[in-house]
Amino acid sequence: MKNLMTTERIEQTIFLIRGQKVILDTDLARLYGVTTKRLNEQVKRNRERFPDDFMFQLTMEEADRLRRSRSQIATLKRGQNIKYLPYAFTEHGAIMAANVLNSHRAVQMSVFVVRAFIKMRSILTDTRDLARKLVALEKELKGRLDVHEASIVTVLQRVMDILDPPAVPPPPKPRRIGFRS
Repeated sequence: MKNLMTTERIEQTIFLIRGQKVILDTDLARLYGVTTKRLNEQVKRNRERFPDDFMFQLTMEEADRLRRSRSQIATLKRGQNIKYLPYAFTEHGAIMAANVLNSHRAVQMSVFVVRAFIKMRSILTDTRDLARKLVALEKELKGRLDVHEASIVTVLQRVMDILDPPAVPPPPKPRRIGFRS
């Protein structure tokens, strides 16, 4: 149960930025039991371990957007600006950060971080599969609907014919027998 709670808490700190699921440096540092300053120091010392697909720094616009949507990033006093732009770590970057921090808690928590990323990935995959299934079902129902609509129209036409039969054509004039002049 504790593992589930930890994974769910971590999932709340994962955001979709630039089309990638990432966790911010402040949240990662809190999970790993270090200060954000210490995490960023270790990342800068081991920069070659963090290519752009493992970690990137947010732009001012991205940081402002996140700050407005989430007050925990940086609680700023009125008139203050963000001093340092936060770093965003992908799943692989979070694992690499645990390796460079070299603390027991970081190693333990990296397992939960990976599980949270995997769970979010599976949810996304499940959602895509569900969307595909819904599209296929919609197509199938539309195909059936055309057949059913034609049957319904036929049945309604027959009912209308019974309720209001079409006018019976007048009987044909009898043919005269004999010679005509």
